[in-house]
Amino acid sequence: MGQIALSNVSKAYYTSRKKDEARIVLKDVNIDIEKGEFVSLIGPSGCGKTTMLNLIAGFEGPTLGEVRFNGNPIEGTSPERGVVFQEFSLLPWFSVLSNINLALECKNVPEKERSAISMKALETVGMENFADYRPNLLSGGMKQRVAIARLLAMDSEVFLMDEPFSALDEQTRAKLDNDIVRIWKEKRKTVVFVTHSIDEALLVSTRIILLSKSPGEVIKEWKLDEKLNRDPMSYDMIKIKKEILALMPTCSCSN
Repeated sequence: MGQIALSNVSKAYYTSRKKDEARIVLKDVNIDIEKGEFVSLIGPSGCGKTTMLNLIAGFEGPTLGEVRFNGNPIEGTSPERGVVFQEFSLLPWFSVLSNINLALECKNVPEKERSAISMKALETVGMENFADYRPNLLSGGMKQRVAIARLLAMDSEVFLMDEPFSALDEQTRAKLDNDIVRIWKEKRKTVVFVTHSIDEALLVSTRIILLSKSPGEVIKEWKLDEKLNRDPMSYDMIKIKKEILALMPTCSCSN
């Protein structure tokens, strides 16, 4: 069993008016994620990628099956499993440093240690010169860097990233993709990364999992050696991309 294990997981949502009718989002999903992997979830809109991330985060529980972390059933949220959302999630009335310090306060880190830990995390993402800025003075890419720094400061074992760079321009997105790979190589955290972009998944992942259209089931997985040439025009990248596109259900995914 991996660090994260989904065993026969299904997830359904019931309407308040018709309790006997359900919208099934995930169906009989079995996935093991080893410690230190960088796993990307791809598939059509509505196939359950974000739902799967929410189950791992502990925001909600499965309808059937079990989700485990380090061998134990996930029964709620934990700082061990940090989340970077698509929407910017910083408190606007706090400075960058205070936003990170607040997360450390919630983790009961002693006050005298918080700022040093936060500044070290900001240095890792290249944001140490913006510690006193408020979020309204930051670009979208800078806000996401701070969100990543927050997980680094909290020393989360797992980074759960829900299309974190999709709202950014192409150049900023490419830079942050490279940065998160650099941080992953340095820290060897487990990363579960939701994206609609096949190219992005090919760039950052050690494993890609393709889900079917709703209800989401695993269609196929691809393992990518860390030393693989990630040039999008390389033979290996083109070959894997063609395989994914051949199996990809009709959707609005980026090619």
